[in-house]
Amino acid sequence: MDRKNRFKIYLTLTNMKKKILLLIGFVSIGWFVSAQTFDSKIAVGLYGGKNEYNGELGNGIFDVARPFYAFGGLSLSTYLSPSFDIGIQGNYGDYGYSNLISFYSMWGHKYEGTLFAHYKLNNDYIFYETNKLSPFLELGVGLAGYSTGTQNGVSQSGRINATGIDFLVPLGVGFKYQFNKLVALQYKFVYNFTNQDKRDNVMTNKGNDRFAEHSIGLILSFGSSKDSDHDGVSDLNDKCPGTPKGVKVDAYGCPVDSDNDGVPDYLDKCPDTPAGTKVNASGCPSDSDGDGIPDYKDKCPDTPAGVSVDAEGCPIDSDNDGVPDYLDKCPNTPRGIKVNASGCPMDSDGDGVPDYMDKCPDTPHGVKVDMNGCPFDRDGDGVPDYLDKCPDEPGTIVNKGCPEVKAEAKKILAQALKGVQFESGKDVLTKGSLPILDKVAKVLKENKSYDLEINGYTDNVGDKDKNMVLSQKRAESVKQYLESKGIQADRLFAHGYGETNPVADNTTAAGRAKNRRVEFKVIF
Repeated sequence: MDRKNRFKIYLTLTNMKKKILLLIGFVSIGWFVSAQTFDSKIAVGLYGGKNEYNGELGNGIFDVARPFYAFGGLSLSTYLSPSFDIGIQGNYGDYGYSNLISFYSMWGHKYEGTLFAHYKLNNDYIFYETNKLSPFLELGVGLAGYSTGTQNGVSQSGRINATGIDFLVPLGVGFKYQFNKLVALQYKFVYNFTNQDKRDNVMTNKGNDRFAEHSIGLILSFGSSKDSDHDGVSDLNDKCPGTPKGVKVDAYGCPVDSDNDGVPDYLDKCPDTPAGTKVNASGCPSDSDGDGIPDYKDKCPDTPAGVSVDAEGCPIDSDNDGVPDYLDKCPNTPRGIKVNASGCPMDSDGDGVPDYMDKCPDTPHGVKVDMNGCPFDRDGDGVPDYLDKCPDEPGTIVNKGCPEVKAEAKKILAQALKGVQFESGKDVLTKGSLPILDKVAKVLKENKSYDLEINGYTDNVGDKDKNMVLSQKRAESVKQYLESKGIQADRLFAHGYGETNPVADNTTAAGRAKNRRVEFKVIF
């Protein structure tokens, strides 16, 4: 073997050694990171994609008209939290650019290794963690090496600068679709910033060479998940890690709460409570007054304990009078009857007969009434007993329930009108007046219902005021005489009217004599 061929073999082995050492270093870092997680969840990715160049020769990023420079890759990552994954990736494939205008192009091989972190948007802050589609952002650091090869038996060493290793800062975006716990499909676009400007053998002040990668990968997840409460959700994802054994849980490892009332089904004695209903510790709708009707249905939520209620939680009101039975002292009041606060029919006059039955609703207080609410009238004369001065003897309304004055009594009183005389200018009765007054006393004794008005009058001779005083004294004299005959004073009423109400002409002696009189009037 000549010296030239031995040199080529040496270069090839040297490049291979670099690649192997680079990949081993990143794999070691990835496994170390995985070992530090509480619940290790490892994913391996197999990628295929396209390398794109951006530099002094031109920009091939997102340019589908340029030649396709393919690469393949392998990644190893681990789950850190709902928001972050971390891992390594190694790629190997073609790298180049074809400039059709200047007929200058380059082509070679590129291998790289990166340490990356993914920020996942389905982290329960932006999107739900359980979403199958997971958008993410990527940021990392890495190294890239280059080599030349042959194309159609011609060396490409003059078309790419393969010396040294570039430092990379990859910045990317992508999304992963999780078919199930084991398999996912991922696309990502990564833009790589480098620290070199020599890969295209053209160096200017325009900045370092850069390249981008489009890749589609199949992601396979592995690792045993610790599940302390054996509910099927790993501790890392379990938001309720102490769930009792056998309890059905949701995707977050929390006991299922079908009606979303905050009480899990396995503790919920009322698992179908309507949404938004306040519940107690047993998951049943709150019943503040303990009447058996939950508050959300209870139209009377403050019913006293022990009171029977209807379907709406309101106290039973059997007679529908607006007063519940537990307060109603008259629970069988006919429908439509106006009642008081105790549920009893109104009795406006307080006679014990309710208004709806009372035919005399304005009876004075304390008056005894019959079953119709009307005052008693024992003698049936139309004058109630409480007004009737002769309650056991039919009479007239004019006489306050007493019968008409007897004819004999009328005759005696008429005689008294003419027979009662006084000494001249005095209030002293003449002896001739006494017999007729004795008859008047007898009439009053025989008719206990009679009261008597004694009205004294004078003629117009003399002083008017003195005549008024004289008439009063004469009426009083008659009253005193009748009292002396055993007639109660409260049955006699003496009044003096002086010159008023003359019954004859005061200009004649005969007329004046008639005007000097005492009139007797039976009253009741």
